Amino acid sequence: MIGRTMKTDAIEPTPRRPRAALDLGSACHVGRVRELNEDRFLLAPESGIFAVADGMGGHAAGEVASAAVVESLAGVAPAASAGDLLAELKARLTAANADIRAVGRARGAVVGTTVAILLIYEPHFACLWSGDSRIYRVRAGALVQISRDHTEIQSLMERGIITPEEAQTWPRRNVITRAIGVQARPELDLDHGLLEPGDLFILCSDGLTSHVEDGEILAAAAGPGAAADAQALCDALLALTLDRGAADNVTVVAVRYLGPAPRPPEGSHP
Repeated sequence: MIGRTMKTDAIEPTPRRPRAALDLGSACHVGRVRELNEDRFLLAPESGIFAVADGMGGHAAGEVASAAVVESLAGVAPAASAGDLLAELKARLTAANADIRAVGRARGAVVGTTVAILLIYEPHFACLWSGDSRIYRVRAGALVQISRDHTEIQSLMERGIITPEEAQTWPRRNVITRAIGVQARPELDLDHGLLEPGDLFILCSDGLTSHVEDGEILAAAAGPGAAADAQALCDALLALTLDRGAADNVTVVAVRYLGPAPRPPEGSHP
């Protein structure tokens, strides 16, 4: 099930090949405490798919779940339209969800993973997520969290039961309310819009946001002395997390939209 489902013709009314010039970066680290890295990520500019998946810590085979999602998405071929890309992505996530549930049944345990996905089909973008891995966008010097955490504390804060300050020490602050592989069908939310040159998307696992505040992410991305490119940004955010103890696996992916890519000359093959 996908929340806020959009009509595919709202993304792309006419089929055509996606062409976008992108600056890409990524970083993934086991952290300072964990022995096993259950995070996985994907950079697939050919198909326009970028993702971070964080296997559910404390459960069996979290790394199997995150790998299943990323490997499934990696098999998506370039689409003829944005609507086709979204449809294929949904089909792949549904298949991965079934595979993860089969692993859980075989092991007699709950197996699952968060996921945060960015789709780019010039001039459109779409974001899908399940769990507490996040998607941010930096535009015109401002940072916006596009995703909404699927966590118990997020729900409690939205209902006014606890304050953000209380959430920092809430005993169940790590409990997520959605994940791929837990329910019979994947439960995701979706948001979408039009790209603007200079847009910077940051996808990350909670291993980053547990140690680095939103303002610090913005400063690293767009403040004085900001990282020169997407890879330098990912390296800087990882280093900051490691300096602060990195209690969990940490993954960050950065995608900067530079504008439409030059079209090939007439008569050439793309």
